[in-house]
Amino acid sequence: MGIYLDNAATSCPKPEAVLHEMENFFKKIGVSSGRGAYRKALQADEMVFETRKLLGRLFNIEDVSRLIFTSNVTESINLALKGFLEEGDHVVTTHMEHNAVWRPLKVLENKRGIEITVLPCPGGKAFDPKMLEKALERDTRLVVLNHASNVTGTLMPVKEAGEICRERKVPLLLDTAQTAGVYPLDLREMKVDLLAFTGHKGIMGPTGTGGLYIAPEIQLEPLKEGGTGGDSLLEHQPSHLPDRYEAGTPNLMGIAGLKAAADFLLKEGVGKIREHELELTRYALRELKNIPGLNLYGPQTAEERVAVLNFNLGSIPPEEVAYVLDEVYGIMVRSGLHCAPQAHRCQGTVDTGTVRIGMGYFNQKEDILQLCSALKEIIGQSL
Repeated sequence: MGIYLDNAATSCPKPEAVLHEMENFFKKIGVSSGRGAYRKALQADEMVFETRKLLGRLFNIEDVSRLIFTSNVTESINLALKGFLEEGDHVVTTHMEHNAVWRPLKVLENKRGIEITVLPCPGGKAFDPKMLEKALERDTRLVVLNHASNVTGTLMPVKEAGEICRERKVPLLLDTAQTAGVYPLDLREMKVDLLAFTGHKGIMGPTGTGGLYIAPEIQLEPLKEGGTGGDSLLEHQPSHLPDRYEAGTPNLMGIAGLKAAADFLLKEGVGKIREHELELTRYALRELKNIPGLNLYGPQTAEERVAVLNFNLGSIPPEEVAYVLDEVYGIMVRSGLHCAPQAHRCQGTVDTGTVRIGMGYFNQKEDILQLCSALKEIIGQSL
């Protein structure tokens, strides 16, 4: 299949168990959960519950009924922001956020008059926790942070932020799109009130899966209403979780794959996955810095980031670099603004974009070696 280095967008390949579990569900169960008392429906119920429990273990969530299934991290963030923020609320976020955060916030700024304070991240590096302390006001309702940037891979000081937010009694919403599955996450230790995740990236599950953890003290308005398989006489959404936020038939085949992916992660150990990606990142940082004309952005050490790196190769447009890598060398990378223009403004690349590589658990050093060899040939031919 060539060399795949776009795991920051979607992890590939998936563990074999993910495909087998999805196929097994389709062949042996294949019916809705929560909507029948016959044997197959009860098996579907059990599968969904087992997936919640496995994800609960992954994130250290005790009450898994508070873990809501969504179609992706974007839906999770929209549910959290639009379900929680009210007219005139004050929100603190950063310049490194993905459009999954930035666009809903701007809509709410326009429609509900929320006020947004944005923490600076000079050069695409992490924000200063002291800036967060200064940004919090009496009417601050929510702090919204990504755990790691999808552009630079920068890890944010989430533990410090959680302590500040808990002390000031301001809820913290954490976007773990780039860390769930590849970086150890302990929700209670991190003092996170709302945790949004996606299934198709580091968790190594199928697309169309994700979720949101909602702390007991947080009340959200549902993003959608409809059938839940029970409480049918109610004219409004039921108040109990997870039904309050899971209207409609869920993506059961996707959840089956998510179950297998979470089980794989727990058996392999997220710590082991993190160590592998750290090793790859150290190697990639060292090798990329040896390429003439290559400008590497963001933190310069592996420990400060996840396995996501972005760069430009001389004056060659990033989309041209990505095209040649794919067409000539069979290496798949991402180019452009990566749905995060604010992050590119931080590092001065909003007018050009960058080339991005996202390494994963199934990549090896040989993949990076071939990438660097190809980049040297490309820059050499442009001189």
